[in-house]
Amino acid sequence: MKNRALVKKYAEGLAQALEDEREYESVGAEIRTFLDLFVSREDLRRALVSPFVNAAKKKAILDEVMARAGTGPKASRFLALLLHHKRLELLPGIVDALPEAWSEKHGVVTYEVTSAVPLAAGQKDRLAKGLEASEKKPVRLVAKIDPAVVGGLALRKGHIVYDASVEGELTALKERLGQR
Repeated sequence: MKNRALVKKYAEGLAQALEDEREYESVGAEIRTFLDLFVSREDLRRALVSPFVNAAKKKAILDEVMARAGTGPKASRFLALLLHHKRLELLPGIVDALPEAWSEKHGVVTYEVTSAVPLAAGQKDRLAKGLEASEKKPVRLVAKIDPAVVGGLALRKGHIVYDASVEGELTALKERLGQR
């Protein structure tokens, strides 16, 4: 999907521009604050994405909102870049993708772990240690709950999915039987 690739590129670009953990936290918080406002205020969202509002007026609106919110220079430049390229609608995805981009910048591999019920701390630790041994790099787990996962779990690393659920095994068996 084109938007997913754009979201990832913007998140990676922002992560690369950030110097350290303190700046990552600060800029991330400023962008999330703007996103909350952008999502909650229909009038603001409409003004910033409308094709009927000229670019100079949009920039003035964005500058005013950022000044009132006390947005720092890096977050301001990033939001202005999104506005200039008419990509503000990608901001929710960029905010979601930023932690993974930040981790990747520091050599940490992110796995999304989907299970029917929350994993216990010990289970998460064992899974993380096994994946770290396999990857030979630090691993960050992002847990998601999906009641549709019947037994076991599914792991996603980027676009690769490792399905160790009962549902996944049944689907694989069905596919194998259908090929005969």
